[in-house]
Parts: sequence; structure tokens; C-alpha cells
Amino acid sequence: MAYSSFDQSYVNISDLHPNLSRPSIIGIVIGKTDVKGFPDRKNFGSERYTFSFTIRDSPDYFINASSWGRGEYIKSLAESFRIGDCVIIENPLVQTKDVEREEKFNPSTPSYYRLLISEVHSLVKICSKHEVDSNLLSLLHIPTKDPQDYYSLGDIVANGQGLNGKIINILAAVRAVGEIKNFITSDKRRGQRCEVKLFDEFVVSFAMICWDIESIQMAQSWIPRETVIFAADIRINYDTFRNAMVATVVSKTIFTTNPYTPEGNALLCYARDCTEMGIFNEENEDFSKDSVNLESIQDVYTVQQIKERASLGFEKNDTLYGIVFAYISTLNIDSDSDKLIRSRCSRCRYLMTDTLVGCTYAFCNERSSDLKTVIRSLNLKVDITDHTGTLSCNLSDSAAEETLSCTVDRFLNLTEDQKTSLKWNFLLERCKIHLKICMSTYSRSGMRVTVLSCRIADPIEACKKLCR
Repeated sequence: MAYSSFDQSYVNISDLHPNLSRPSIIGIVIGKTDVKGFPDRKNFGSERYTFSFTIRDSPDYFINASSWGRGEYIKSLAESFRIGDCVIIENPLVQTKDVEREEKFNPSTPSYYRLLISEVHSLVKICSKHEVDSNLLSLLHIPTKDPQDYYSLGDIVANGQGLNGKIINILAAVRAVGEIKNFITSDKRRGQRCEVKLFDEFVVSFAMICWDIESIQMAQSWIPRETVIFAADIRINYDTFRNAMVATVVSKTIFTTNPYTPEGNALLCYARDCTEMGIFNEENEDFSKDSVNLESIQDVYTVQQIKERASLGFEKNDTLYGIVFAYISTLNIDSDSDKLIRSRCSRCRYLMTDTLVGCTYAFCNERSSDLKTVIRSLNLKVDITDHTGTLSCNLSDSAAEETLSCTVDRFLNLTEDQKTSLKWNFLLERCKIHLKICMSTYSRSGMRVTVLSCRIADPIEACKKLCR
């Protein structure tokens, strides 16, 4: 039965065929690509533009739509709606799709057809929120693929590089949404990037990279530990820099947020339990090296300016990056080694409080009884001081090793005299320190300050920066 609204009947996607006269379709936008420009072969020196989107009007049927035309028209049309909006498409051209060509870069759909939207003959209208049928809105929570046809993050990790380059479905909870990073390609095109950290019962942190504006905007709406996603047709690749598998959003990918499935509901309950148990507090954060490019950090702050920023409060997911020219006033490398070395499970990266007992993360042990090794890293407390005050920071993992030019194994073999000598290489020396500052509910100051890089400052550079 066709939906009826505004005294107008709409053709169901399941009933579409090329012989229909002036059909109108209503549906929820479940996927959308960015606008792209291509050289116009018929008009040398000019460009044509295009973008595609996918609409759905029932649990079983959805269809791809695309539009080609002038840059002004295509950009205006693309900006008029987002994923999750309800749209009415009037008089599109219904074409039989070439499955191999159509679904190579677009979402796979159950329809035999695709829609072509013409600037001259077609019209796309946006429905206001209060006019949208609740049945249509519920489609946003129904996966476009078999809800049981997915890989858990544990499955992906267990497969190793066997899934490299594969397009698969995954079900995971959102652990954290990173900030949007802008970049310029070698051919001077501007781009954006956003990294999302996922988790499930078996893996505590798994990276997913968004490169297009549409997926980045959607990701910004996800609430960490309160959002579960079913990602249909997402690409899995081995990242040599991280030495781990990562997921990458592609033009075929469709996200279903908080899916209405038993598996989705169970994972959402687990995510909320993790929050209540404090599994994702700072002591259990993923200890992989921060992915920010240090060269992109240019803002110079004093200690007082950082404290003033913290006193004003941080927004959710707000992160401040900056440079401080300051002295190392406290460096606790001559404390007991047990207090300076952090041990984690090699499989799930969960913090181990007792290496003799081993990993106590229940789901890691349930998943596998295989012998798991311990990964050790430096975890130092540092005070930095300038003319405006003192700031307590954390210096750990690769940043600590690079700062001290000392690995964990070598550090454990240092004598007390050698530790003291190493310490005085930094104490009362002005350093150039790259910092990451973010909100923390576990700190009295309301912020967590992490040292990303620390090296002895160039006096000329320090003088120029501080005298501005």
C-alpha cells in the first residue's frame, strides 16, 4: 500500500518501474555521498557535478537516487537535506540499473531500478519533522543487511590480515568520536577526516575512519557509550602505522544507529554497563600513540591560560592542543619502578593491576583461554612550570620513551645514579612541550593534560614565541 500524505499518493519503491508516468516517492534518506565534480566532455574547460543518496520507504525496500548537473544546482540540492531527513521525490526518471556498475560504488539495494533526478523535470522536497510518518522514522533503526550477518570486532582482530581489503558488515558500540581534522591534498583539494573509536564485548578500542562530510556529520551526533552502530558494507584494511586492522567508511557504507535487533540491544546494555563500572575511565584508555600531527599544533599558551580555559569548562569531546615553553619542575623517574610501569593485556589492551594474576577483563577471558602476554609502557607524572604557574601532566607510552630516549626494558635496568643523571637532563631546563588537554571527571582540576612531545627548547624560538 502506498503512503498517503498531503492529499497525494506516493508510489512504493517496490512498485516502481520505468513505464510509470510522473511518479512521486516518499522515503527516509539512509545514505548520501559528497558532491563531486568532473570535467564536462561536451564543454571543454567546464565541470559537471553529481551526488547520490539512498532512500527507504519500508523494511524491505530502498533505492539509490542520483543527480547530475550544474555546480550551483547540485550543491544547493545536496545541502538541502541530510541523512535521516524525509524527502519527496517528484517525477524522477526510473531506470533499470546495471547491477555490476551501480553497486560497485553505491549501496547494494533490493530494487531492480535506480532514480535519476533532473534539474528541469524533477523536484526534491523536504518534509518537516512533524509531518513525517513514525513508520518511516523507525526505518532508521532497521539494518539494511541481515542483522545477524556481521563481524564482531573480536572476529576482525582474530582474522588478522585475512580480511584486509574486504567489504563487510560490523556491529559495534561507539567509544569516542574524534575531532574533525582538515587537510589539503597534494593537488590542492581540501578534505576532512574524523576518527571514531569503536568497542564491543571482545575489543576495547578499534579505529574507524570517516573521510566524507556526510559520515563525519553523522558521527558527530553519536553519543559515546550510548550509541551502537550497524555498519553495512564498510571496508576493513590493515594499517601498517598502527600495526592493526581499521575500518574505513566508503561510498557503499550505510549506518544504522541503535538498531532494533536483539544483538544491538544487548551491545547497548553492555556499553552502558561499561560506563557504570568505570571501564573507560582514563586509567583504562587506549594507550596507542595520539594520531595528531605535531606540526599542525601552532598555538602557544602559558600555564595560566590553560588553567583559565579549564575553569571555563570543556564541552563534550572538546580537546585543546597547544605548545608550552616551560621548565620540567618535577619528574618522578626515581620512584619505585612498579609505580612507573603500566602493564596491559596484549589481546584486549585492558590494564593489569597484577601481572601474576593476568588479565581480569571478563570478556577477554571468555573469548579465549589462549596465553596472553603483557605489554609494558612507561607512565610518568610530570610537573611543568613557567612564569605563570605549574601544571601537572601525564607523560607515558611512546612519548615518554622518545622524551627520555629510553625504552621500558632499558629503563628497568638503569641504576639509581643513572636515573638521577637522566632526570637532571630535563630538570630546570626550558623545554618545548606539545600538550593535549581534555575534560576529565576524575581530576580535581577538571582536565587531563597529556604530554605528546617534550624536547629542550631552542632559545631563539622560545624568545620569539614568548615575546609575542
